[in-house]
Amino acid sequence: MTQSLLPLLAEPEQLREKLDDPRLLIVDLSDEGTYSQGHIPGAVHLTYAWLVRKTPPALGLLPDEKALSDVLSEIGLTPEHHVVAYDNEGNGRAGRLLWTLDVCGHRQWSLLNGGSHAWFNEGHPVETGVNRPAPSNYTVSLPERPAPLADKEWILRHLDDDGVAILDARSPGEYDGSDVRSARGGHIPGAVNLEWTRALDRERNLRLLPAETLQAMLAERGIRPDQEVVTHCQTHHRSSLTYVMLRALGYERVRGYAGSWSEWGNDPEAPVETGPRR
Repeated sequence: MTQSLLPLLAEPEQLREKLDDPRLLIVDLSDEGTYSQGHIPGAVHLTYAWLVRKTPPALGLLPDEKALSDVLSEIGLTPEHHVVAYDNEGNGRAGRLLWTLDVCGHRQWSLLNGGSHAWFNEGHPVETGVNRPAPSNYTVSLPERPAPLADKEWILRHLDDDGVAILDARSPGEYDGSDVRSARGGHIPGAVNLEWTRALDRERNLRLLPAETLQAMLAERGIRPDQEVVTHCQTHHRSSLTYVMLRALGYERVRGYAGSWSEWGNDPEAPVETGPRR
């Protein structure tokens, strides 16, 4: 097996050492104006909205093969590239790109720990303007049921499966039903809540907390490494960071529920629980 260029969770110093490596493709998912004002040298910009398909009421679905092929070709991705993703808002957008790459079978990727906050605040080089990559011809061919993707039907079949855990990355209010953002509030039966921002260390430029701290938080919620874990939020934006976090912690079977609560909470047939975690 080819050794990975960088670990799944890459520190700014590690990335800085590889900036001149032609195998590297750095993708900035901040807003376009923020990107043009300053970004990591060589980084290309990707508009987050291109990574989601909106079919109301579900607003975070996976685009089809052609749309994914077009998006990934637009940023110049090739099968040989190692992708490093980051953004300026906590790395939820970056996580969504990396989850998408997993679904597409592109396994060479890293999340920049701390994103823009860590890179800029710690004195690493910055460039301005816009890098326009030469488009590639990246073709996405999805399997019938990609392992990193959970849909509503899959979750319904596994609600009583002790080998499956559902990790809800929304706020406690959304989880318990007091903050209603779909036709119904509450959570998927059996799901446990870990708001995505609780995994971030505000004292260390929004890096993920140390692995042992995160493991303890997951264990407290009854999530075990031997389980298959499904992450979701409202549109699988916030929960994409949770997906990457679990992958970086060594969880081997992780899925993202793209429909998330925008789909589940708007389906009158889907079972719902309310109230805080027992």
